Amino acid sequence: MSGIVEWEGKWIRIVRDGRWEFVERCGGVHAVVILAEHEGKVILVEQARVPLGNRKCLELPAGLVGDEDPGATVEDTAIKELEEETGFTATHVERLGEFFSSPGMVAEGFTLVRANGLTRIGDGGGTEHEEIEVHLVPRPDVAAFVEQKRAEDCAIDVKLLLLLGSEFGRP
Repeated sequence: MSGIVEWEGKWIRIVRDGRWEFVERCGGVHAVVILAEHEGKVILVEQARVPLGNRKCLELPAGLVGDEDPGATVEDTAIKELEEETGFTATHVERLGEFFSSPGMVAEGFTLVRANGLTRIGDGGGTEHEEIEVHLVPRPDVAAFVEQKRAEDCAIDVKLLLLLGSEFGRP
C-alpha cells in the first residue's frame, strides 16, 4: 500500500497518493482468473454483480486468493473456485501471467491461469451466497455468444477479450 488511506472497509480501501485516488483490496488478497476448456468448449459463468446494480455479467471463472485461507496458493484457489463455480475440477493449473484490468483506478491485478485435465464432478453454481449460471460455449461461437448476451443486457467482463480473436486469446 502506498499513500494515505481515505476510507477502509472489510474488503477494500480508498487511497490517496498525491493527486491520485484509487481502490485496493485489504489484506493482500488478490484474484485468480481461470481460462478453462472442456471438449472444445470454453467454460464461462454468468452472475449478478452488485457494483453493476445487480446486472448479470458474463465472465471467466475467478476467485480471490487468500480471502478465506491466508496460505492459499493461486493454483489451489483456481481449482477450488473452478469446482465451486462450474462443477469442473482440473488435474493441474498453468500460470499465464499477471494482468491489471483498470490500472488508472484500481490497484488490483489478477493472475490468469489455464486449467488443464478437466473433469466434471458436479453442477457448479457457486456457494450458497452465489447464483452462478455455467455456460459451455464452443470456442468458434464465443463471439456470437457474447453478442447474444450483450443483446440480453448482460454486462461483459473485459477479460473475455482474451477469447474474441486476439492472438493473446489463443491458448
